[in-house]
Amino acid sequence: MKKTITMLSLLLITSLGFQSCKNGEGDASSSEIENTDIVPSGTYTGEAIKVDPEEQEVYLKTDDDKTLELYFTDQTKLSKDGETVAFNTLSEGQTLQVEVEKKGKRLDPISVEIVE
Repeated sequence: MKKTITMLSLLLITSLGFQSCKNGEGDASSSEIENTDIVPSGTYTGEAIKVDPEEQEVYLKTDDDKTLELYFTDQTKLSKDGETVAFNTLSEGQTLQVEVEKKGKRLDPISVEIVE
């Protein structure tokens, strides 16, 4: 009987510990946008709804209401008015035209043009 009570207590404590960790993750990732879309390789236009300079990441809401999560790579070309610009030029609310390449469940931005 003592073993059963001890095992149940350990399960309860472990369960509470996992729940605490899960809640902490939720707070830390609250800035992440859930339910993004994977689209075929191609060119898309939309609004930058979130820009994360630390992650070199942009979320784009396309004209057909899809949300694309784009992590810039070393090969991503970012431009405005035909000139190459730095990532910190990006801001939320800008209209972007992006060329992406689908790689599995990931979209790699090949080029990003700040339209306005």
